[in-house]
Amino acid sequence: MDTVTELSPREYYRLPWTLTDNAISWLEVTDDCNLECEGCYRPHKKNHKSLSQIAEELAVFKRQRKSDCMSIAGGDPLVHPQIIEIVRMVREGGWKPIINTNGLALGRKLLHKLKEAGAYGFTFHIDTTQVRADSKAETEKGHNALRQKFAEMLAKEGGLSCSFNQTVSIDTLDQVKDSMEWAQQHPDIVHTMVFILFRTPELTGEFEFHANGKPVDLGATYEKPDWGGAEQLKAKHVVAKIHELDPDYQPCAYLSGDQDPDATKWLLAARLASKKQGFGYVGPKAMEAAQAGHHFIKGTWMSYAPPRSTRMGRTTMSLLSLVDRGARSIGKRYLSSVLRNPSSLFDKVYMQAFMIIQPIDILPDGRASMCDGCPDMTVHEGQLRWSCRLEEIKDYGCFLQACPRGTSTSVH
Repeated sequence: MDTVTELSPREYYRLPWTLTDNAISWLEVTDDCNLECEGCYRPHKKNHKSLSQIAEELAVFKRQRKSDCMSIAGGDPLVHPQIIEIVRMVREGGWKPIINTNGLALGRKLLHKLKEAGAYGFTFHIDTTQVRADSKAETEKGHNALRQKFAEMLAKEGGLSCSFNQTVSIDTLDQVKDSMEWAQQHPDIVHTMVFILFRTPELTGEFEFHANGKPVDLGATYEKPDWGGAEQLKAKHVVAKIHELDPDYQPCAYLSGDQDPDATKWLLAARLASKKQGFGYVGPKAMEAAQAGHHFIKGTWMSYAPPRSTRMGRTTMSLLSLVDRGARSIGKRYLSSVLRNPSSLFDKVYMQAFMIIQPIDILPDGRASMCDGCPDMTVHEGQLRWSCRLEEIKDYGCFLQACPRGTSTSVH
């Protein structure tokens, strides 16, 4: 981790998502999963929620949290025997259903049924933390063939948003470039690429953890605490790696930490490109205009742009150029390209999103800095909870408190 790119969050647009008015919500329908991932902190249990339980949780979301999309998660939601009915319930509730899956259970017939039920898109989690029957690759570059298989499957079905999640550790940091390069080569079928930073190292060695004042051992939760490497990744490390591949890469929006205003917990970049070349990244004013416009028209903050709009890059470029310097630079590059090669005027221009998600930060005094405006809030026992810390509630009945080793428990 030799290189870093220092980030200046105040130069970006702070996404206006809040607890009660957010772009996304997170519905967990089962803990069951058909895949083992190194470093996973979610125990696999065959505890599929009933449709009545899911209806109750959707009712909580409806009362307490306005959102555009509903991430349907697990475990792996596709192993739930009533997943089609669940997707239909979410769509009829007024949300865009986004299915978060490893893809192992997805075939063309099921895909078609899910789309008929109202599925809006899929986020596939594929990376080297997994030992998969459908890909024996040991590198992220090797997994690109599997990613492309799913992207082409969705493109053939048509009208679906296609995203990919990838867990990143110190050992796989350099491989971010391979996934990024592949995604950039396919802007027509890959709409979003998300890099999720592994969180274990910072949560184990330096702190003691307590539940309601009593010490607890996280060894059972983190079975392989050394898997993620000896250092904690931050968003700036991934940005530096992307810059090695694409010097033009520039984030435009972020979510900060609720305890650390300098954190970039969700870091978003939006790119315009044809299949032949990239034209650059929009600036913060473009994202502000998109979010404000969506909220004004639809009443919700935007996430997962409609697939048809991702193919309207020239229109997007023209409209955003009115307010955004980055979009104007993209426009100049595009016109220059057309003047050099007039036939490129007939090439479609697409928009892609690239996201870096930085997990829980434990500050030196033991405070846990969470996402300020978390998009992945779920419902547990009738209350909104952070999905990434739900196991603490299930196992201990409360969120854990951290304190530096050798000190007394701090209250925060």
